[in-house]
This record gives sequence, structure tokens and C-alpha cells, in this order.
Amino acid sequence: MRTVAVVGASLAGLSAARSLRGQGYDGRLVIVGEEFHRPYDRPPLSKEFLAGTLGEADLVLETDDEDLGAEWLLGARAVGLDARDRAVRLADGREVRADGVVIATGAAARTLPGSEGLAGVHTLRTLDDARALRAELARGGRLVVIGGGFIGAEVASTARALGLEVTVVEAAPTPLAGPLGETMGALVSALHADHGVRLLCGVGVKGLGGEKRVDAVLLEDGRTIPADIVVVGVGARPCVEWLAGSGVDLDNGVKCGADGRTSLAGVVAVGDCANWYDPRAGLHRRVEHWTGARERPGAAIATLLAGGAVEPGVPRPPYFWSDQYGIKIQFAGHAAGADSVTIEEGAAEDRNVLAVYRRSGLPVAVLGMNQPRLFTRLRKQLAA
Repeated sequence: MRTVAVVGASLAGLSAARSLRGQGYDGRLVIVGEEFHRPYDRPPLSKEFLAGTLGEADLVLETDDEDLGAEWLLGARAVGLDARDRAVRLADGREVRADGVVIATGAAARTLPGSEGLAGVHTLRTLDDARALRAELARGGRLVVIGGGFIGAEVASTARALGLEVTVVEAAPTPLAGPLGETMGALVSALHADHGVRLLCGVGVKGLGGEKRVDAVLLEDGRTIPADIVVVGVGARPCVEWLAGSGVDLDNGVKCGADGRTSLAGVVAVGDCANWYDPRAGLHRRVEHWTGARERPGAAIATLLAGGAVEPGVPRPPYFWSDQYGIKIQFAGHAAGADSVTIEEGAAEDRNVLAVYRRSGLPVAVLGMNQPRLFTRLRKQLAA
């Protein structure tokens, strides 16, 4: 294998490049990134960077002594993959021919229909998004967060600490019901009420008010919520449109085996766009977490370099964390499918708990709120 192209220059792409060199690949390495920035850390964007306690230099993922010997093509958007010629086509007309391709194009924030061009409306996915939102939050005012997922919750927490009046609108009965289940989702989201954030659940958003700049969020039940700033946090879609017609099997992202192999030989996928097979559950899952983007590329690169001649292992259960209102929230595993969840340490009213999710009596997930030691121990047991 003389040339490998990594398409995507965020954490997953960088991790794949590091794995290539770490596993002995010494050929030509081309890294294509749509953004003009070198790889940077995304989790602080909704927390320390947004609050102004971290600068852009603190987000850089590469170390001073790191030399991947890569050709970086930044500000270059992939628009197609020619499987026959093994060529990645770029929007500017260039092509990158490669013997192996790593798809790491990530995901893009979903937007609210009708919000295009309306000032004061933000999504938060990239460094440029965070720059723009940080400048607005610095002016203060009334913030409405649409979507009570982890990004929305972290933005709400940060904005509240900055002194803004904050409302969170969530269409589901409780925020975080998807990743945590309704019981624990309600417990974690109660942090908003603890800190003076207004939480509106079970109601959808009809639209936004304002001509040139947003001034209100219009709810489906007829209520109007005044707003100076709106953050839309309603999930992300995998960036795989550029692979249409390539022969790569697409299904909620790039459909992969348990080691990132795709339907095309010599092509693997990692990160937020990759829908990996989970042998434990017997189904495919797309994991949009920092830890997966760092850990899973090693297995994918081993498969790529071996030409698929290695047996896929079992990916570690997904893990993510969130910092909200000074509380560290950690979660590992999958809440979906659990038939019970019990608090085994701490007290819900203290927001200091360890909860275990079980299916047929066996642990399938664990949630910790300010319980790092016990959480880490049980997380290791899940992966055993």
C-alpha cells in the first residue's frame, strides 16, 4: 500500500493517521479536511472555550514533537469517491488517488427549517460556530436552547454561569431520554432547575420570530418565548452525501463491520459518520463520542493494512462525559434495551449517584454523577 488518504481532519482522522504510523505504515499519507483548521478538540467548545477560560491554542490536538509526515489538504471538501480508480474527488477539481481510504468525514449539526439567514441563531459543531456564539453570549440577554441533549445542556450551563437568562425547550417528555432513558434523563436534567434555568418539555418548536434577527421562539402549543439568542441543538447528521454512487454501503452513515471495514475493499470508516456493527447487541450503531473517535481507528487501520485478513474484535462499549453546573456526568454502555435501572450509590437529591442499567439481570450500562472512582470500576467490567 503506497498511498493512504484520510478524508476528515478532526479527531477520528488524526487518530487514524497516528494509527497508520504507529502500526508501521511508512508510505504516502494524505489528510483531507473541509475546515481550514488543523485538528482541534471539540468537547471544550460548549464549555471552557465558550466560557472564555480556554483559548484556541488550548484546543490543538497535535503535539509539538509530532511528525506524521502527512500531506495536509485543508479547506478541501470531498465530493466523490471513485471506487474503480480509488480516487477521492475534491470540490476544487483535484483528485487524490490512494490504495487505501479512511472515511472520517464526521457529522454536521442539524438546523431548524426557516432559520437560515436569521441573525442570532446558532448551531455548535465547529470552532467557527463556537467563536460566533461566544461573541454573542458575551453581550448577555435571553438565550433559548432548542434541544435538551448534551450539547444543548452544556451550552445552557455555560450561558447560565455567564449570567444569561436561559430557557431549554425539549420535544421529548424529558431531556436525555435517548442516551440515558427517561428516569435518569429526568434526574440529570433536573440540574437545570437547580440553577435557575427554565425547562420546557414535551413541546415542539413551530418556528422562530423576527425579521432580520431572532426575537422569539414559537412553540407548537401556541406559546411564544422571547429570545435574543437561539442555539439549535437537535442532533447531527452523518456527512456521507459525497459517497453517493461510490459503492460504499450507506445506512445512517457508512455501514461497517465491527472493525470499521466497509462494503469496499481497501476502504474503512471511523468517527461520527461510521455505523459500526456491535456484536454485543447484534446491530449497527453510530457512536458520536470523543472516546470512540480516539479508540476505534486503531482497529480500522489494522484491518486496512491487513487487507481485511484479521478477525474483527469487539468494540469497547461507548463512553462519554459531560460537565454541567460543576457536576461531572459519565456514561458507558447503551441504555436502550435495559429493562431496569437502579441507583446503587449516592442520593438523587444530592446529584451524586451511581446508577446501573441491566438487561435480564446483566449490566449493560452505567451512569455516574460525581462518582468517578466507582464509575471507572464498573465501566471496566462492562468492557470485560
